[in-house]
Amino acid sequence: MNLFYLCIKIFGARIIDVSMNTIRTVYIVKGKRMISTIIAFFEVLIWFEVARTALNTEINSFFIPISYAGGYATGTYIGTLISTKFIKGHYTVTVISNKINQNKIKEIKKAGFGITSIQTETNSKYLIIEINKKELNNLKVLIKSFDANAFIYINETKTIENGYIK
Repeated sequence: MNLFYLCIKIFGARIIDVSMNTIRTVYIVKGKRMISTIIAFFEVLIWFEVARTALNTEINSFFIPISYAGGYATGTYIGTLISTKFIKGHYTVTVISNKINQNKIKEIKKAGFGITSIQTETNSKYLIIEINKKELNNLKVLIKSFDANAFIYINETKTIENGYIK
């Protein structure tokens, strides 16, 4: 096996197994044990073959560990990209603002977001909004149009029961 082919094989396989690792981790956090287990099996199977290939070659080149590390880094990036784009989920968005009033809350509702509003002791509004991940940028743009300095706290939601979610 020539060096170029070996490096491409190692690089590509590491992208696949590390992307799987990233996706598996997201599923573990979401409590999806069965799919995480299945992904783990194939992830380690690929990793084992790549590690064995990289360590048992007669070719001695610094490009082999570079390919291994480069595949790992690229796999982390791709896995994160896949998990954010394709794995469904929800965010709980908390907003604290002294510029958002009842009229602006009505506008947020009109945009299709379910919202809980609490008046604070300092006359600020404390908003709790549960959204699908894909709606985050739309909501942030809307909130920032009302108050560019609003405190926005975004947390991934594990479980939801009842309520309205856009």
